[in-house]
Formats: sequence, C-alpha cells, structure tokens
Amino acid sequence: MDDLDALLRQLARVPAPPGLASMEDRVFARLNARTAARAGLGLSIGTVAAALIMGVAGSVPASASFASPLAPLGPSSPLAPSTLLMGAP
Repeated sequence: MDDLDALLRQLARVPAPPGLASMEDRVFARLNARTAARAGLGLSIGTVAAALIMGVAGSVPASASFASPLAPLGPSSPLAPSTLLMGAP
C-alpha cells in the first residue's frame, strides 16, 4: 500500500498535459452534435411508424366476432359447483 501512496504523490507533482484542459469541452461538443443528428432522424422514424400503426388499426372494421359476452369470471361451466347445486342459470 505504501508503494501506491508514493506513486500517487509522485503523480500529483507532475503537471497535467496542456491538452487535458480543453478535452472535456471537445468531448461534450462531439457528443451533443452526434445526439442532435440522431434525435432528428429517430423522431421522424418514430412518428412515421406510429402514424402507420394508427392508420392500419383504425382501418380495420369492428365486427361482431370480436365482441365477447360480459362474464367477469369467465363463461359459466355446466360442471361448476354453483351450477350443479343451484341449477342452470
């Protein structure tokens, strides 16, 4: 552990390279430029896909085959205990 402490003290005495001062600004500028370019393309592709899905879903006519009877606990079974004890509904 003493070697590591000595190496860190020695590293602290060395001056930082001059290119490190502006490195953070350059990295963030490149990231922002890349993100802005992707956001425009991704947003337009997402909008087109959503419009297409909504258009296709809206054009499907509703038919009676999709309607199901209102049965909150499922269809009544002829072998259910309540049907056997009370009779058919």
